[in-house]
Amino acid sequence: MRTQVGIIGGGPSGLLLSQLLHLQGIESVVLERKTQEYVLSRIRAGVLEAGTCDLLRKAKVGQNLDMVGDVHSGIDIVFNGEACNINFTRLTGGDTVTVYGQTEVTRDLYKAREAMNGVIEYSVDDVAIHDLHTTSPHISYKVDGQDKQLECDFVVGCDGYHGVSRQTIPHHQREEYESVYPFGWLGILSETPPVSDELIYAYHERGFALCSMRSPTLSRYYVQVDAGDKVEDWSDERFWDELKRRIPKQAADRLVTGPSIEKSIAPLRSFVCEPMRWQNLFLVGDAAHIVPPTGAKGLNLAASDVHYLYEAMLAYYQKGDKQGLENYSDQALSRVWKSERFAWSLTKLLHYFPEDGVFTNKMRQAEFDYLKSSQAAQSSFAESYVGLPY
Repeated sequence: MRTQVGIIGGGPSGLLLSQLLHLQGIESVVLERKTQEYVLSRIRAGVLEAGTCDLLRKAKVGQNLDMVGDVHSGIDIVFNGEACNINFTRLTGGDTVTVYGQTEVTRDLYKAREAMNGVIEYSVDDVAIHDLHTTSPHISYKVDGQDKQLECDFVVGCDGYHGVSRQTIPHHQREEYESVYPFGWLGILSETPPVSDELIYAYHERGFALCSMRSPTLSRYYVQVDAGDKVEDWSDERFWDELKRRIPKQAADRLVTGPSIEKSIAPLRSFVCEPMRWQNLFLVGDAAHIVPPTGAKGLNLAASDVHYLYEAMLAYYQKGDKQGLENYSDQALSRVWKSERFAWSLTKLLHYFPEDGVFTNKMRQAEFDYLKSSQAAQSSFAESYVGLPY
């Protein structure tokens, strides 16, 4: 099989790139390791930057987003019970974020690709990338034990942290930077009304907590847990009791609890691979970088990668201009590192670190006090949270 762009990974970034390219007459094939049902069963982030929303609209998959997406003009930061509201609209001149689950984004993209007869191969195995130094690289893989091969002009790795794409780059050609945090996030999804109209990010001496939502009747909550904790260690009752301890009393008093319909623990890490391009391979999203979810940047960074690569490929195929492809890694990494900084600093501010002493905790308190008292600090925070311009 022959195509112009071979995309490894059928999550939101791979599907979004395929959809955008298709609308411009550029062919692609998406290879996905799992089934569509499995991909759609994964519960992920749900806060979209305005730039991500605009990109989805450009891809003609913004109709449901615009109908049911929950637009937010701010968030509440709470530190040991003391609250600071960050009003994005006032601080940035009108910017907002939209709560719309990654599962819904992915479902919208699948429907669009299927409606346009986009080629997606599921349940692929033994994926390997070959001849990247040539003008005709190819991807070998298996489906149901049958050997297959996809020839293309470019290979795009949207296959996540554990995928084959990044590992294809020789060790001596790539640098990897990582910080692993000594805790995870225990998250539950419940069919209950959200406790607040805005997201609540809370620091407590027992650990971090986040109150989020998916819809007026579907809530998403998180608490910081030890890295070694297991989901089975946490009954629903234990989770709700712990959440109530960590959020402001007014919120705890009005919290509606109920059975969890999904429960999982996510480890936290910061990770960046450089470069994001090697020969005719381009890395996108989690294949190149991981951010702790504190700053709501994971899916949004993948979308900005897609933006840069899509624009570069459009220039190449329509004008023969290779400059965007040459600059892709530097351009994407510039935004990646700024977002990594924001997510790292917010994680440091709002989480309990067992190794921290009195001095560090005093600095954490001073950082919150400065954020609460300084409009300049709030403006900087808001600018990063709503998303830096592409």
